[in-house]
Amino acid sequence: MGETGASVDPEEVRHFGADGGAWWNPAGSFRALHWINPTRLGFIRQYLQGHFRCEPSSLRPFEGLSLLDIGCGGGLIAEPMARLGFAVAGVDTDAEAVAAARCHARETGLAIDYRHATAESLAEAGTCFDVVLALEVIEHVADPAAFFASIGALVRPGGAFVGATLNRTPRSFALAIVGAELIFQWIPPGTHDWRKFLRPSEFILALRRNGLSTTRLTGLVYDPWRGKWSLGPDLGVNYMVAAVRR
Repeated sequence: MGETGASVDPEEVRHFGADGGAWWNPAGSFRALHWINPTRLGFIRQYLQGHFRCEPSSLRPFEGLSLLDIGCGGGLIAEPMARLGFAVAGVDTDAEAVAAARCHARETGLAIDYRHATAESLAEAGTCFDVVLALEVIEHVADPAAFFASIGALVRPGGAFVGATLNRTPRSFALAIVGAELIFQWIPPGTHDWRKFLRPSEFILALRRNGLSTTRLTGLVYDPWRGKWSLGPDLGVNYMVAAVRR
């Protein structure tokens, strides 16, 4: 399947496709995702273990459950989820990222169903999953309403959704745009458009309109002195949302 869909922004696809071969380089253009990944993964695992009442000590607590990673990129989240037992599908509108993800999964011996496709195309086909992830994706789509509608259709009853994005605040502009892109160049300039950032209230309302009830909301906070990310109550820049379909 191709990369057409109401939520697809062609300019965003071209931007990320330019660095398609750098996904697994921890010092490359996607290094910020490598830095934030342990904290994101910790939140996702803890939340989903509680939701599905999994055995915490199990090495593969999610065996028998399915997961969709929307905007999977090179597979930085999809691969750890597969190792935890999920049957994982990953979709991305960037063909270069999907190729990199498939190559890395083969090298590591993981069976992940990567597709060059959109969330809309899967929703239209009637596909649904126990878990849907959309991490650092929503701020890049052209039509958030269409994207949230797809998410609502893709989460099966009793399933869960986890998203991560940036808040639309003066502080997020200062830190994510001016600081991270222009001054420190942790991410390539032009990666984000501050106007596309969603406030938590907007995110939660969009989920509710599509049948999903928010159950967890937490900030992702960077400590420049320790060089580490952690979860906390500060939603001013980065945050994560978890929701369920009752």
